[in-house]
Amino acid sequence: MIEVESLTKRYPSHEAVSDISFTIEKGEVVGFLGPNGAGKSTTLRMLTGFLAPTSGSVKIDGISVLERPLEAQRRFGYLPEIVPVYEDMRSIDYLRYRAELKGVGYRAAKREADRALSLAGISEARDRWIGHLSKGMKQRVGIADALLGDPPLLILDEPTVGLDPNQIRHIRQLIKSLEGEKTVFLSTHILPEVEASCSRVIIIRDGKKIAEGVPRALREEAEGTMKIIIEGPAEPERYIEALRALRESEQVRSVLKGEGRSVEIEATPGDESLDAIYQAINAAGLGIRRMERRAASLEEVFVGLTRVEEHES
Repeated sequence: MIEVESLTKRYPSHEAVSDISFTIEKGEVVGFLGPNGAGKSTTLRMLTGFLAPTSGSVKIDGISVLERPLEAQRRFGYLPEIVPVYEDMRSIDYLRYRAELKGVGYRAAKREADRALSLAGISEARDRWIGHLSKGMKQRVGIADALLGDPPLLILDEPTVGLDPNQIRHIRQLIKSLEGEKTVFLSTHILPEVEASCSRVIIIRDGKKIAEGVPRALREEAEGTMKIIIEGPAEPERYIEALRALRESEQVRSVLKGEGRSVEIEATPGDESLDAIYQAINAAGLGIRRMERRAASLEEVFVGLTRVEEHES
């Protein structure tokens, strides 16, 4: 659905985006992460055709944004970082007007506006003046705007900025519900947003892509290990003894602690290590009440990666 190749944006004083490439498949919900000033919004503006790149290419559903911008723009709904709404219009009138601009027929535009208001969770704001709405409600009018016309792709720049916790939960649930049905490209610097909504993440820093993958793989790649918690009826020392051979083969790197009836170990990432640990404990005749895989949080991965970049620069 999105193909980005060597995308670069230079200004006289600095390079905002540097040689970024990635692909997003249909039906994916992908998080685009980076600290403030990393180049996220600049990248989204180039993806949507609102800003011309210095070099590189962008295709939306196989259509070049540079060569056929209007055709490409019909394939997506876009929520920019600052929502451009008309404050002297009622929500329903504004969204009906926007629906008509997007090619929805006059008779169907009102129904489409009501549908988008319902999806964004703000049907109660239907007849209210946008200028009288809170910042969070205006943000959700912008989300409703992006949903107009039922586009196959949503490009959302900081969609939950200004929302209260209940509103954030609603938008997260909406985004998660679209997985498989629509493609969603979600730019944010709020890590719980990605943990709750996204199946894959792309991380940038200083305009450069520094990591890409599913959250679990990124956690383990950043740490170089995965943590396993084993809890059973026997003493921790017996589990540690059962895993001795795996420690020699480096499938189990180290034992972090053994307390009460549980043992926490570090192992080489991968399902092979999990299978080997289970088989070693089973062969020793020990029971397992609980075996939990615990990885670093995405926030820890994000901080670690961006700190590396700061150190390198």
